[in-house]
Amino acid sequence: MKARNFRKIDGMAYTRKGYIGGGIPQPRITKFTMGDPSGEFESKVELLSMERAHISSNALEAARIAANRVLESSFSREGFYLKVVQYPHDIIRHHKRVSVAQADRYQEGMKRCYGKPFGTAARIEPGELLITIGVNKSGVDTALEALKRASAKFPITTRIIAH
Repeated sequence: MKARNFRKIDGMAYTRKGYIGGGIPQPRITKFTMGDPSGEFESKVELLSMERAHISSNALEAARIAANRVLESSFSREGFYLKVVQYPHDIIRHHKRVSVAQADRYQEGMKRCYGKPFGTAARIEPGELLITIGVNKSGVDTALEALKRASAKFPITTRIIAH
C-alpha cells in the first residue's frame, strides 16, 4: 500500500493498545530531541502544518534525520537544539489484498474491512507545530535550510516561521 492511502484522517483515533490483538508495531522514530536541550538560544525556528492529515512515523524519522544532518554539519552538538514535537499515537490498519486467480470475487465483500495494525502515525491539525529548532542569531539561515529539507519528507504543505 502507498502512504497516500493513509494520509486522510477518517473516523475515530485507533489508539487503545489494550483492545488491539496481534501486536502493535513500534514507531520508527526513536529520538525526539537532538543537540543541546538545556542550552539557551537566541532564535527559534518552527515548522508548522497547513493541512489536516496523518504523518507516519517513517516520515517523522526521515524529517528528523534530514534536519539533523544539516545542523550537525554546520554546528557542534552544543550549537543547536532540535525537537520533533509530534508523537505517532494513532495505529494504522491494513487489510492485505488477495493475489490469486479470481481474486476479485473474494474481495467483493472487503469494502469496509477492518485490517491488522501495521504502523503508527501522528494526527496533525492545521497550525500545529511539527519541529522546532533553537539556534543563535548567526545560525538562523542554516536552521531554515534544515527545516526546508525536513518539510520535503512530509505529505502535507508546511510553513517555516523564524522568531
